[in-house]
Amino acid sequence: MTDEPIDVVIADDQELVRAGFEMILDAQPGIRVVGVAGDGVECVELARRLRPDVVLVDIRMPRLDGLEVTRTLTGERGGGQGDGDGPNVVVITTFDQDDYVRDALRYGACGFLLKDASPELLVEAVRAAARGDALVSPAVTVRLLGELQHGPRSGRDAEAAGLSTRETEIVRLVAVGRTNQEISEELFLSLSSVKTYLARIQAKTEARNRVEIAAWAWEHGVVTSRSW
Repeated sequence: MTDEPIDVVIADDQELVRAGFEMILDAQPGIRVVGVAGDGVECVELARRLRPDVVLVDIRMPRLDGLEVTRTLTGERGGGQGDGDGPNVVVITTFDQDDYVRDALRYGACGFLLKDASPELLVEAVRAAARGDALVSPAVTVRLLGELQHGPRSGRDAEAAGLSTRETEIVRLVAVGRTNQEISEELFLSLSSVKTYLARIQAKTEARNRVEIAAWAWEHGVVTSRSW
């Protein structure tokens, strides 16, 4: 970690939401809001000009919705074209937007935040995104990613992917929203060991980040709503 502040752009078409997020984040040490946008086109323009570390983006916005903003900023437009050097995107969502969130996940979003999230969770999501350790709150994980499962399975997909027993345990914990620290404490592993396991899991499941690990776990029946 460097001493450089985390630069953030906030995009939401509701002025009160933008103002509230900006006030909370600007009050935190090591975080500064460098731009706010009221629609998707403005958000992309600001992100390209200011090159923030993290962009908070609402899904439903005028001119360009949050899905297109996410796909553009993560370099996924046009089947993976792009410089791949964009900001980490955290999607702001509500519980009635499940389909949108699943698409945002596939387009490269690294975290999900509910609009009524606590200030502490907002700050944690931004810091996690900045360090590439994406945050998915347990509520969002269970409600949204849980719907990706295709019925009960026996966990054979974990074996097919070459996951060890320990790796499968970690995948299940990631899938229900555990942080690295919580995984470390629950499995009696060092933080460095947890990160090493996660790197191996990403390679085996072809996931870009822990959010995609969680999605993979739900999609392949490694964890279900009945197993936690």
